[in-house]
Amino acid sequence: MNAAVVTSYSQPPQYTTFDNPIPAEGEVLVQVRAAGLHQIVRSIAAGKHYMSTGKFPFIPGVDGVGIFPDGSRNYFGGARFPYGTMCEQTVITPAVVIPLPESIDDAMAAAIANPAMSSWFALDRAGFVAGQSVLILGATGTSGQLAVQIAKHRGAGKVIATGRNPEALAKLKSLGADEVVSLDQPTEALVASLRDAMLANGVDVVLDYLWGSPAEAALNALGAKGVVKPGGRVRFVQIGNLAGETIALPAHTLRSTNIELLGSGFGSGSMNGIAEAIGGFFQLAATQKFEFSYKAVPLAEVTERWGEKDGTTRLVFVP
Repeated sequence: MNAAVVTSYSQPPQYTTFDNPIPAEGEVLVQVRAAGLHQIVRSIAAGKHYMSTGKFPFIPGVDGVGIFPDGSRNYFGGARFPYGTMCEQTVITPAVVIPLPESIDDAMAAAIANPAMSSWFALDRAGFVAGQSVLILGATGTSGQLAVQIAKHRGAGKVIATGRNPEALAKLKSLGADEVVSLDQPTEALVASLRDAMLANGVDVVLDYLWGSPAEAALNALGAKGVVKPGGRVRFVQIGNLAGETIALPAHTLRSTNIELLGSGFGSGSMNGIAEAIGGFFQLAATQKFEFSYKAVPLAEVTERWGEKDGTTRLVFVP
């Protein structure tokens, strides 16, 4: 079959042939219709993710849309290594299989499920309830823009959105953000801006797509007097690390403030929980409009397209 194949962490995948998968007992053979190029997919293929194995060759992709042996069209994850999803066929264990509403086409489902899950599941991890306030670090990318909309659709009382891209930042209020904060400012000024925004709007949950210096600034701001009210609690959920792998975290921030640090991703939650998050989003997306930009391109163009990083448009490969 034709597939995108990774043979080295230092090179983009190549469009070439790969042995057809043979399902083992308990596995399902899927005819792939579309697969999204998500940040996690790039990271795994570059050897920079905790799910990278160091083994070659392999087919990239963590999820997709496909046709199952019974003729049903489903979103799926859980492909068996080395068979990812950027190929004509793959084999999966049916842990994450979600029937798709007719109103959601193949490319949209493949593009939107992973970024939508990142915030939906993180809100579940935080025990979010309607009426609470949410701070989103890194809200100008595709995942962050969806996070703003999902938080509002799930009843957030206030949404504070942050980012660097001025045009995308200006757009966030139309997506549901109550206040926006630019990350493109000196550290002390950023801490002050975040502190003031949280004092004005309150904060119960932080969704962090960035880590690095923006997370440091947010945690310092949370430690400021009055930001976390007496008896209050903030759940800081770490989702991505686009701004850095590590942070400097003063001990007194955790001792003096009721902050809970959580992770959200493969490994920090159950596959059932992830499947429920994606299924919950698809149910909502079947009747509610979400603003989300994606582009479907032939899988044969994977090598030249791999490096494209628009930031606001999700690429989808179609075999």
